[in-house]
Amino acid sequence: MTIDELRKEINRIDGEMLTLLNNRAMCARQIGELKQRDGLVTYHPAREEEIYRRLMADNPGPLLPESIRAVYAEIISACRGIESPLKVVYLGPEATFTHMAARGKFGSSVEFVPVASISDVFIEVDKKRADYGVVPIENSTEGVITHTLDMFIESNLKICAEILLEISQCLLSKSSLEGIKRVYSHPHAFAQVRGWLKSNLPDVEYIEVSSTAEASRRASIEPNSAAVGSELAAQVYFLNILAKGIEDRVDNYTRFLIVGYPSVSRSGNDKTSVMFSVKDRVGALHNMLSPFAKYNVNLTKIESRPSKNTIWEYIFFIDIKGHVEDDNVKKAIDELQKDCLYLKVLGSYPVAS
Repeated sequence: MTIDELRKEINRIDGEMLTLLNNRAMCARQIGELKQRDGLVTYHPAREEEIYRRLMADNPGPLLPESIRAVYAEIISACRGIESPLKVVYLGPEATFTHMAARGKFGSSVEFVPVASISDVFIEVDKKRADYGVVPIENSTEGVITHTLDMFIESNLKICAEILLEISQCLLSKSSLEGIKRVYSHPHAFAQVRGWLKSNLPDVEYIEVSSTAEASRRASIEPNSAAVGSELAAQVYFLNILAKGIEDRVDNYTRFLIVGYPSVSRSGNDKTSVMFSVKDRVGALHNMLSPFAKYNVNLTKIESRPSKNTIWEYIFFIDIKGHVEDDNVKKAIDELQKDCLYLKVLGSYPVAS
């Protein structure tokens, strides 16, 4: 076939796709009406993950799985917006990695609102001024974000979903590399690119700020300044990308949590987060973890934070494989609770893919 003939075929396929997309949107609208009638929530993480897994399994190529996921993220977002518009708050300002994670998960057909702190994310959702919030919880290089853990001690919000975002840092500036006298960024970002900066900009001033987006804003208005930040920040603040992928480790990921009120049904590949405190006695923590071995439940993470009520008392946070409705998970948690001073299930949600 000639180029003109192939272009006509593409036009024909686009027409069919447009019809099918609008048919899908009409189905979504009807689902939205039924959900409103029955008092059900619009955002359904388990159902969305089921769609992605089915599409990945059925995809014959040549489109890559990540391309299929990105395209359908926008299709699902647009259809979800027809069902009922969502408002999502995130740790801002605009163009932070949390913003990128939120956009990647919810698509562009929602209202995104940046707030100044992790506490503000929880407050906005708790007071129902937003449907969901997105906060960072841990980085593969720098570890857990303790402020997020502390918020769960005080808040009744549930974890509804998680997001894994590969973090690729860039050097952004309106100057040339040779003209840079100072570099701005968040402390975690500086830690991720320490080696690159030492090799390429050893004699400049490093200034810590509240976020990579704030760093980019400053670099956009101050001569001879640069920022360590994202490609999105370069677009938003009209900066040049002087170097890409400057992080010292290639496997640099940040995990984010979506918090809200609704409980999430089983997806078939789930994780449950639990927080608890134990009585202070010899072997207490060992005894607390034994129910998970007894019922063959896999622990994927454990963290501890000091209790704000009693000195030398700790609250433990664990992630386990499975959903709280799974029989073995429920039995393990029930047995754990018998010897706990305090226990709260923070949520069951699909494992990020």
